Amino acid sequence: MTGSLFKGNFWSADILSTIGYDSIIQHLNNGRKNCKEFEDFLKERAAIEERYGRDLLSLSRKKPCGQSEINTLKQALEVFKQQVDSVAQCHIQLAQSLREEARKMEEFREKQKLQRKKTELIMDAVHKQKSLQFKKTMDAKKNYKQKCRDKDEAEQAVNRSANLVNQKQQEKLFVKLATSKTAVEDSDKAYMLHVSTLDKVREEWQSEHIKACEMYEKVRKSLEMCSIQKDIEYFVNQRKTGQIPPAPIMYENFYSPQRNAAPPGKATGPNLARRGPLPIPKSSPDDPDYALVNDYSLLYQ
Repeated sequence: MTGSLFKGNFWSADILSTIGYDSIIQHLNNGRKNCKEFEDFLKERAAIEERYGRDLLSLSRKKPCGQSEINTLKQALEVFKQQVDSVAQCHIQLAQSLREEARKMEEFREKQKLQRKKTELIMDAVHKQKSLQFKKTMDAKKNYKQKCRDKDEAEQAVNRSANLVNQKQQEKLFVKLATSKTAVEDSDKAYMLHVSTLDKVREEWQSEHIKACEMYEKVRKSLEMCSIQKDIEYFVNQRKTGQIPPAPIMYENFYSPQRNAAPPGKATGPNLARRGPLPIPKSSPDDPDYALVNDYSLLYQ
């Protein structure tokens, strides 16, 4: 279920929008920040434990406690000091364990940082390519429509000049009409070619988007100390952007009766892609969808 959650809920009807991808990347960056905070917390806790352990050790070994006592009371005090020494050793060992967990967290964070950067470079490239090709396609469409209008005007001019006696003017109009027809054919081919290229770019971007979602899911699965299912469902429900990917840009014949009717969901012109920080939804441990961690233990993979 989790696989389809990511691949099926972070689309946008706008072919230029990156809002779904931005939402995932922002959450990854937040996860990196949270890992660093947890890592620093472990290190600070380790330092506290070690200081406390060494202070206890120094107390039990250097500070006298009932040296002049005899027999059973002296033995009891010795056992007491041994217990303090044992507790000190436990705190020092705990400090070492916490530092080891902090080291594992740092390795995990750096590994995910490299993977995230690799994904971001690929996605930024396909986003740029998609936006550039979309602009070229819209320019080609605009040029195609203008050439069609020019041809129509040339035909009308020829029809209006049918009764003119000036043969030279008529010949010029016919030449202009022939030229405009050729221009329409050329612009029509260019427009269709750009539409076809844009569709290939769109499919490549869509494939990379799915890979990015799958990469994010792997990151979440590696954090086994959390309730993965609840965290994923909570994030998807709070931040999902749409369940339908943008439709391909279709070729529109200028002389088709439906040329002025824009099909639902089709992009009709360039639009600025939305990038940048997204609002962070409010949540708290009291939220029923908020993942709780019971019997915590950090598992490193």
